[in-house]
Amino acid sequence: MSATATHGAVQLRPGGAGGVDAASPTPLYHQIYLILRDEILSGERPRGALLPGEKDLIEIFAVSRITAKRALNELAAAGLVVRERGRGTRVRYEGPTPPIRSSVEGLLENLLAMGLKTEVRLLEFDYVPATEEVARALHCEVRTPVQHAVRVRSLEGAPLSHLTTYVPEDIGRSFDARDLARTPLLALLERCGVVVTSAEQTIAATLADSRVASLLGVAVGSALLRIRRVVHDQAGRPVEYITGLYRPDRYQYRMALSRVEGGERKIWSPVAEGRRRPKARKVKART
Repeated sequence: MSATATHGAVQLRPGGAGGVDAASPTPLYHQIYLILRDEILSGERPRGALLPGEKDLIEIFAVSRITAKRALNELAAAGLVVRERGRGTRVRYEGPTPPIRSSVEGLLENLLAMGLKTEVRLLEFDYVPATEEVARALHCEVRTPVQHAVRVRSLEGAPLSHLTTYVPEDIGRSFDARDLARTPLLALLERCGVVVTSAEQTIAATLADSRVASLLGVAVGSALLRIRRVVHDQAGRPVEYITGLYRPDRYQYRMALSRVEGGERKIWSPVAEGRRRPKARKVKART
């Protein structure tokens, strides 16, 4: 079977071992429900789109009619689709807003712009002893006092991200909780005379615990995008350590790549969209 199969105007994912797992403790109908739900919530199947019918699901996922029907009924019960006899099953869900898209190019500028167009709720603001992790990130001694803050950012009233930040005490004392509640942290750093020039970050997946799930409006165990970033000033000093947990349906990370010559072979290299291709650099290719 090809990567996708088409029945009329409906595009379907392949079934079999690649779609559902009969040996899984999760019922087959719920596995299908989760696949279609994720496609709806991600916008892959927008409002008004026609979903595969019971016959399509039977063929694609090799399941019974009862299983296919129950999967579609579960989507309807969740308010994601509407089922009409003779007209099929159509998506009724419409996300509140398109997700924010950020890119690697212009990283710091993108972060500042996002801070200016979102709303923030400050949950915690205090000074705490640096843990080993924080001390490693900020290049300070363990138990050195650092500013600690927890915020939730929202876009058009819907939660987007959960942010935990640490700032060296001497910098943090130049602004207070009220400042942080209304001004992006990067802007506050610049206002304090810190010249931010670079950042290092890692991106990974994680699961929402009960506290974060409640704050972001998702179910416990939902997948989140975790971004950890250390921001440096012009002297190379770490001035901020942040862990951001983002709802993947509301935030997307993009990277434009260009295929360039890299020594003896071609490599993928990041390049800002709309700009000229970068000059080749002699580096080893990495997958």
